[in-house]
Amino acid sequence: MRHIVVIFVFLGLCATASQADQITLKNGDRLTGTIVKSDAKTLLLKTDFAGDVTLQWDAVTSIMSSQPLHLTLKDGQTIVGMVTTNDGRFEVATKETGPVVANKDAVAGVRDDAEQKAYDDQIDRLRHPHLTDFWSGLLDTGLSLTRGNSESLSYTLAGKAARVTERDKISVYTAAVYNNSTVNGINSTTAHAIRGGIRGDLNVSEKLFVFGFTDFEYDQFQDLDLRNVLGGGLGYHVINTKATTFDVFAGGDFDQDFFGAIAATPTTPATPAVTRKSGEIDLGETFNAKLNNRTTITEQFSLFPNVSNTGSYRFQFDTTAATKLKNWLSWQVTFSDRYLSNPLPDFKKNDLLLSTGVRLTFGKGAF
Repeated sequence: MRHIVVIFVFLGLCATASQADQITLKNGDRLTGTIVKSDAKTLLLKTDFAGDVTLQWDAVTSIMSSQPLHLTLKDGQTIVGMVTTNDGRFEVATKETGPVVANKDAVAGVRDDAEQKAYDDQIDRLRHPHLTDFWSGLLDTGLSLTRGNSESLSYTLAGKAARVTERDKISVYTAAVYNNSTVNGINSTTAHAIRGGIRGDLNVSEKLFVFGFTDFEYDQFQDLDLRNVLGGGLGYHVINTKATTFDVFAGGDFDQDFFGAIAATPTTPATPAVTRKSGEIDLGETFNAKLNNRTTITEQFSLFPNVSNTGSYRFQFDTTAATKLKNWLSWQVTFSDRYLSNPLPDFKKNDLLLSTGVRLTFGKGAF
C-alpha cells in the first residue's frame, strides 16, 4: 500500500512539473513555475515554493513553456504561442502561422496572458487617456509672521496642476500674495494680488504645437479689479528631452482690464472706474531644466505688445528654483515680475515678488 501511495505522489509531481514552465540557466540549474514577464534585463518566474523569483535574462539559456507566451520583438512585432528554445533561438508554436523562430537577442519582452492584457490596457490608456488621467501638480507656500512692537503677516501661495500626454498638455495655475502689518495701532495692507489661468497645448507634429489660454488677475495696489485675457497661437519645441525643454511661441489675445474708481483724498481728486479693452500680440518662451537629481529650474517670459494702443505693452516673467528634500517635498525660491507700461496715474509700472518656502508635489512627469 505504501508503494502505491509513493507512486501516486510521484506521478502527481510529474504531472505538476509537466504543466509548469521550465527555465534552464547557464550553470545548469533548472527552475519550474509560471513565466510572468521579462524585459531586456530580467525575467520574473512565479514558483510554488520560492514565490516570485527574478532571474537575469543573460543567465537564461533555454525556456520551455506550458502556456502561450507573448514575445515582443525589438522591431515591434508580437508572436504568441507555446515557446521552446534551441541553440539560442526561440521556437514559437503559433496557432495562425505555425512554428516561428526568433533569435534571443531580438526579443525585447516576454509576457503571459495576464501581463499582456495589463500591458495592452496601459498602452490603450496612453493612446486614449481620459480627462482625469495623468495629472500631477505642486503647491508652493511661503509664510512670514512677526509679533511684538510691530505685527505683520506675509503670505505667498502658488499652485499648478498639469495633465501631460504625448499628444497634448493641459495646465491649471494660480498664485497669490498678501501682506498686512500693524504699527503703533495703525493697520495697513501693503500687498494683495491674485492671478491664475488655464492653458492647453496640442502637438500637431514632433516640433510644432498650437496653444490656447485664458488668464485672470486681481491687484489691489494697481487698483485692478480684474484683468481677463483670452488668446492662443503657435509654438515650437526647440529642445524636448527628459532633462530639458525649451519652447518658443507667438500668437495674439484679447485683453480686458477693469480698474476700480479711486476715492478723493485731501491731495488728489476722485477718479472714475476705467475699462480698457484691447488686442495684443503674444510673444514668449518657456524653459525647464533638471540640473541634477535634486534641483530643477523653471522659467517663463511673455511679452504683450498692444496693437490697439500702439506703444503700450506689458510683460510677465516667472522663474522658480526647487531643491528636492524628499520625493514629495522641496524647498523653492520664486521670482516674479509683472510690468504694465501705462498704469493708472500715480501707480508704478512694476510689481515684483520674491518668495521662498516649501513645495509639495503629487503625481509624476510634469514637474
